[in-house]
Amino acid sequence: MTDFNCLQASPTDEFIPLIEPEIRGNEWKYVKECLETGWVSSAGTFVDRFEHLIAQHCGCRQAIATVNGTSALHVALLVAGVQPDDEVLVSTLTFIAPVNAIRYVGAWPVFVDAEPDYWQMDPVRVVEFLEEECRWNKGVLYNRQSGRRVSAIVPVHVLGHPVDLDLILMVAQKFGLKVIEDATEGLGATYKGRPLGSIGDIGCFSFNGNKIITTGGGGMIVTSNEEWAQKAKYLTTQAKDDPIEYVHREIGYNYRLTNVQAAIGCAQMERLDAYVAAKRQIADRYSLALCDVPGVVPMRQALWAMSTFWMYTVLIKEEMFGINSRHLLRALAAQNIQSRPLWQPIHQSPAHALSRTGALPVSEGLSNEALSLPCSVGLSEDAQIRVLRQLCRR
Repeated sequence: MTDFNCLQASPTDEFIPLIEPEIRGNEWKYVKECLETGWVSSAGTFVDRFEHLIAQHCGCRQAIATVNGTSALHVALLVAGVQPDDEVLVSTLTFIAPVNAIRYVGAWPVFVDAEPDYWQMDPVRVVEFLEEECRWNKGVLYNRQSGRRVSAIVPVHVLGHPVDLDLILMVAQKFGLKVIEDATEGLGATYKGRPLGSIGDIGCFSFNGNKIITTGGGGMIVTSNEEWAQKAKYLTTQAKDDPIEYVHREIGYNYRLTNVQAAIGCAQMERLDAYVAAKRQIADRYSLALCDVPGVVPMRQALWAMSTFWMYTVLIKEEMFGINSRHLLRALAAQNIQSRPLWQPIHQSPAHALSRTGALPVSEGLSNEALSLPCSVGLSEDAQIRVLRQLCRR
């Protein structure tokens, strides 16, 4: 192993951000084309091209560009038929967006704990809830306790690693539930050889500034259900029924992606494979260096998965490492190195107090112990060694 202790770190060293966008392709060229032609808003050839590139990558018939990943989730729930007062199973260890989207449609989240190995939605817990805590009545599944209809499952592929979907898909088919993949962190990853977003009934992506590719903001819905795709396009463009007259028969949303953002997205998609390779190389270096450090548990990849390691994350075991994850965060910050914890599990969130369940111990433990480390596509090996030195010196 490299002797990281021989390297000198100083608070005056250059700042190492957690994750930042990589602009190294045709972004300037494509944006310039938008500006020169005047196609800068929500219509233009780059929107169509970007949708085609994402659909092609996922192996789906249709892709619908949106203003961000949250709007994609909102519309995906609507076109999948989730109704007010329904219940939707969702990962509790996630960014809050998919749970907010469930509430946007008037439905209620049922929080599912993570499994301890890869930190994804636990498929065993999904099956247990649906088979033991629900009842089947005249072709509809109801939660025994709440009496509400259960209509969908939202597995969230967190940190670039896929959820183990086989059991979830099997039980969803058994009970007629829709599976809406939140693949907002999973572009470029695969589950048993299949791209994330293409495995359930409908999938969603985000292109926020910290994602593996970015449009500055932006999102995408993917599906092979043509009817759903048409409905999603309709809803995201203000539900306009007549191309000339301003007639609207439904409540729609201004969820359109601009041509300028799509132009950036097209350039970014041209580099996706290279970006995934860079992320995986960064993960390999971290894992090799940290595998024998007492109290540090590197993130893992399942045999059935191809992870992008979008956000490289470790668990810090205080008893062995000597300090907890938050103390390490502050120690790294003192060395001009940015890191961050995982999210508060959403079943503990004050924003969703009305949906709270009992303890979900795996997610709670992961939230307490996890720390994400700098992992930008453009992270240099020297910068990564600076990070590793801080973890390996203890």
